Amino acid sequence: MGIYEELKARGLIAQVTNEEEISKMINEGKATFYIGFDCTADSLTAGHFMALTLMKRLQMAGNKPIALIGGGTTMIGDPSGKSETRPALTKEQVAENAQSYFDQMSKVLDVSSAEVVNNADWLHKMSFTDLLKLAAQVTVAQMMTRDDFAKRYAEGKPIAIHEFFYPLMQAYDSVEIDSDIELGGTDQRFNTLLGRDIQAAYGKKYPQLVMLLPLLEGTDGVVKMSKTYPEHCISLTDSEFDMFGKLMSIPDNMISRYFSLLTDASKDELEAIDKQLADGSVNPRDIKMKLAFTVTAEYHGEDGAQRGKD
Repeated sequence: MGIYEELKARGLIAQVTNEEEISKMINEGKATFYIGFDCTADSLTAGHFMALTLMKRLQMAGNKPIALIGGGTTMIGDPSGKSETRPALTKEQVAENAQSYFDQMSKVLDVSSAEVVNNADWLHKMSFTDLLKLAAQVTVAQMMTRDDFAKRYAEGKPIAIHEFFYPLMQAYDSVEIDSDIELGGTDQRFNTLLGRDIQAAYGKKYPQLVMLLPLLEGTDGVVKMSKTYPEHCISLTDSEFDMFGKLMSIPDNMISRYFSLLTDASKDELEAIDKQLADGSVNPRDIKMKLAFTVTAEYHGEDGAQRGKD
């Protein structure tokens, strides 16, 4: 089983544009891939941790990761899945959050052999003419096919013109980075596919492929793990005590999913956990304790995990 098939079996790959081509490149360790992280707050979440560990696995298989920090796109804020316009952040806030993100990424990803870029480096330099050229590549009708925009329009909720620029700016990242594969959550489907269209409009003969990851549920087991819902969110800046405690608070029906998406547990270990949960031979609390220790140790070290447990 290649690395692609292993990741797919764990549920870490939700959708792809061309499975045959993507799996071949990844399994051969020849793919350059990137994923963006908007710095809307000072901390990454366990959902980002899932993406970072997937990047780490791909990196260990010989593929080249590019982590993009959205110093430019964060100035607008991703409207994906939002029912209202995001509040604007200052350049200073974005820069501070971007540094914090880099520090947190460094604890998971080998940044010495990865490339870390900031889209502020090209987006902040665009002229008004450049923006007009970019905007001319997409119609309002195309933008309104996005579920969130269509829903807000139907409900009579305002959509600011600048929100249309977010998917355009993210798409332009693909022109600048020119990788083989863009990664993103399933809520990024419109934005990532638009990147392929914009690449073609700017003369790229072979637009990048797209690989979408599942969205990790928060500690309530229902809503997406997001800084928008802090009461259900595990942040990577959480202390070992808070991280351990939050992981212990997840519902029992999420134990297997968290193990599969957030740990390196083997196929046999995952099957054993599923069996124990199904037949009741092991108390779910004990399995959850192992999960909390494993995930907390990944970020805070085994000593930290032990402190969180105690």
